Amino acid sequence: MADDPEEREFTLSINGEEQRIRATPDMPLLWALRQEAGLSGVKFGCGAALCGACTVHLDGNPVRSCVIPVAAAENSDITTIEGLQDDPTARKLFDAWLETDVMQCGYCQAGQIMSAHALLRRTPKPSPDDIDMAMSGNICRCGTYLRIREAIRIASGQEES
Repeated sequence: MADDPEEREFTLSINGEEQRIRATPDMPLLWALRQEAGLSGVKFGCGAALCGACTVHLDGNPVRSCVIPVAAAENSDITTIEGLQDDPTARKLFDAWLETDVMQCGYCQAGQIMSAHALLRRTPKPSPDDIDMAMSGNICRCGTYLRIREAIRIASGQEES
């Protein structure tokens, strides 16, 4: 990419730290995070914003980083799964994920947790419909949807549904 005349330096706020990234303006945020910032938690799934594996938070909202140009993220706060390590809501989700044995292959899990985290920040006690709506854009090839829903319910502190 060093020979690309459109390449320039972007300053991105990633997980609370400013990082300088060299990229073309249209490079998907996904690749800037993985290749340039070295954050491997965000995954490539479909490249068309259909599966949710690449979900990150942009100013607190879950977005599909595979279709967000790096230039569009320059003045935003970007949070990846790595940025949630010390977050109390995320800790509840991590614990509930383990308690309900959600993970099988694990590939989609970072994106799932990013969407679930945004839901619980917005709606601390979500209904089953709230959960289904918030998680509808995240695909799990292993089909652990019922366990994901249960983990979100447990993380929200709600009694057995």
